[in-house]
Amino acid sequence: MEISQNMVIYLLVFAAGFLAVQTTIGAGRQATTRIKLANDRLRRMQGGDSQANIVAQMRKSRGLTSDGMNFRSLNDWLGQLVLQSGLPLGAYGIYVALVGFSISLALTLFLVKGGLIWALVGAGLGLVAPIFILRFLVKRRRNKAVGQLPEALDVIIRSLAAGHPVPVSMALVAREMPDPIGSEFGIASDEVSFGSTISAAVQRLSDRVGHEDFELFSAMIRLQERTGGNLAELLRSNADTIRARQKMRLKVKAASAEGRMSAIILNFAPIALFVLIQVLSPEFYGEVADRPVVKYTLWGVVVWMGIGNLVMRKMINFKI
Repeated sequence: MEISQNMVIYLLVFAAGFLAVQTTIGAGRQATTRIKLANDRLRRMQGGDSQANIVAQMRKSRGLTSDGMNFRSLNDWLGQLVLQSGLPLGAYGIYVALVGFSISLALTLFLVKGGLIWALVGAGLGLVAPIFILRFLVKRRRNKAVGQLPEALDVIIRSLAAGHPVPVSMALVAREMPDPIGSEFGIASDEVSFGSTISAAVQRLSDRVGHEDFELFSAMIRLQERTGGNLAELLRSNADTIRARQKMRLKVKAASAEGRMSAIILNFAPIALFVLIQVLSPEFYGEVADRPVVKYTLWGVVVWMGIGNLVMRKMINFKI
């Protein structure tokens, strides 16, 4: 009996070790695949297409003209959102999405609730919801690019210290780093190869990301191009400044965490309580549910919550 127990223990230890090794190997393979497929520009180049066609395709998918200077969108503000989101919506894809969402929600609310008012509410939500989603994607992509910028500057600094010119250093960032910053630097590198100045290419890169840290990087390149100097040292100080700004943002985020959590709880608790009452005990409000005073009071509560959200946002929203 004792031998069989030992055998079971040995088998369990072997199985645990085998699973650990397989997990490690699988994680390594997934990381390698993710790095290979992370950069959209490199993925396009694996197809054997020329750099000029790849840049033209990426510009077109982002809603830019063939020279990368202007929007092809009907509205500059929406075109800028599409450009900074990185989504391949093209020049008019956002308008198709707005119309599609609007019609879908309008028909859904009209069939479920009935009445023209609900259809108009659905149409309005369909016009607003994609824009909020697009703004969320822009913010997420922008924050990711800003987090990658100091590392990209370090790559450029090391490349310049090794004696490489600036276009080669930018191409190294495009080859080594994942999206979003890899493809953005790749487009800038290709533009320099096609005859654009470095400052103009970096300025367009800054416009495609839309963040002040990239604008600071662009201003540094323009300053060096006009006055000269050691670009590696300037970029090193630029990277230190950007890291300090990011550290300050994290400190502010940590300091305002309590206020943000309070705002989430104060918003979620009344809504969750109302939904639970409607689901668990629909007759709770009884005969007063249809009275105008109750309806107006509930709408007043919604408006008051909105005002409270604006006040709390003003209290915890710090600009760095």
